Amino acid sequence: MEFEFPDRDRLEAANDADVADLPRAYRVSRTRDHPTIPDVTEASTDAVTDVPELDELEPGSTVGITAGSRGIEVLPEVLEAIVSELQSRDLEPFVFPAMGSHGGATPEGQRETLATLGITPDRLGCEIRSSLAVEQVGSDSTGRPVYAAEDALEADAVLLVNRIKLHTDFQGDVESGLCKMAVVGLGKQRGADNMHNAALKRGFHEVIPEWAGILIEETPIIGGVGIIENAAERAAEIHGVSAADLLEEEPKLLERSKEFFPELPVDDLDLLVVDAMGKEISGTGLDTNVVGRVRFHNQAEVDEPSITRIYVRSLTPASHGNALGMGLADLVHRDVASAVDFEDTYVNIVTSGEPNRAKLPFVVPSDATAFVLSASMTGVASASDLRIARIESTMEPGELWVSEPVAEELADREDIQVHEDEPWHFDEHGELAMDWD
Repeated sequence: MEFEFPDRDRLEAANDADVADLPRAYRVSRTRDHPTIPDVTEASTDAVTDVPELDELEPGSTVGITAGSRGIEVLPEVLEAIVSELQSRDLEPFVFPAMGSHGGATPEGQRETLATLGITPDRLGCEIRSSLAVEQVGSDSTGRPVYAAEDALEADAVLLVNRIKLHTDFQGDVESGLCKMAVVGLGKQRGADNMHNAALKRGFHEVIPEWAGILIEETPIIGGVGIIENAAERAAEIHGVSAADLLEEEPKLLERSKEFFPELPVDDLDLLVVDAMGKEISGTGLDTNVVGRVRFHNQAEVDEPSITRIYVRSLTPASHGNALGMGLADLVHRDVASAVDFEDTYVNIVTSGEPNRAKLPFVVPSDATAFVLSASMTGVASASDLRIARIESTMEPGELWVSEPVAEELADREDIQVHEDEPWHFDEHGELAMDWD
């Protein structure tokens, strides 16, 4: 879709600020203790042995394994290890996409999404079955139907696999994890759409545990493998959980994951610059827990961090044009607007239920324009006072470029290293020319 937007000269002439007025930039790193699993294959295999229901399966039994659309670094390795372990038990595993409406809500699109993440039949050594077909398996306490994938129902057993972490839409005893994988993943597009609509009325914190319980009772789910990541997005722990214990154990694993959650080292910013947003980074493109914005009907906003304006520079290729979450930003680069696939984005929005997150923000033709205009959009007295932070993505908020007022605040912290400083540097096209290496 083509848009007509003002050029740099027109927009940057709208105020008296100039890039030369910006405070100096400092490279900042935050050091955290990152427990990391030394052998992911071994840990994944051990997690499978913690699901006792697998021992009860007859040789030749089929086991469906879920694979979501998130950019979990170790997910291909975890799935490969699980498949290998199941095959060693003379079982017949297969993997199926479990990602609601992602991938354009088509079997081909979801298979492509997995391939983008490195999840392929050749890598895993088993079949990938991609279908959006579902059946109703029950109803919740309000009479809403609960759906499950036909691929899951046709298997002798289903093993849920997902990362356990804070959710970007709500707070509850279970958030993003194995229960959500059961409800949204097994529910496919139709189930995800129905669940999100129910959550708009009752809240995710009520709907997801109830529906997960129904699915555990009515489908072949036998348990799950939950991945907990450290703040560097590496696997810190991998746990196997029996289906019978899932609703009791997952809240404990969620609490454990909170100890490692990556977050900005600063709570008060005028401008947060994010190099890239994307579906493999977060289900909302930008992790709401990092940027401090939820913007979801009937869900409370968070108090920290407090960020006046957010500017996003690009949409990742792995998003395939799905820009859900761009509505969390105030400004986006023209490249983001050009990359949006409105069909994929809108289907995902209809499924998740919150149109605010699909709104196209203020579009700028260059990075320099965003910096200059922020002097008129944040309430600062002078551009030299701007509290700015730049991160690569919300997966990596511990590596930053910050403006001098922020650097001065962080300088005395033991977990912060303040490195070289230099002016904010832009090339002849007004694009940031400051590397992360």
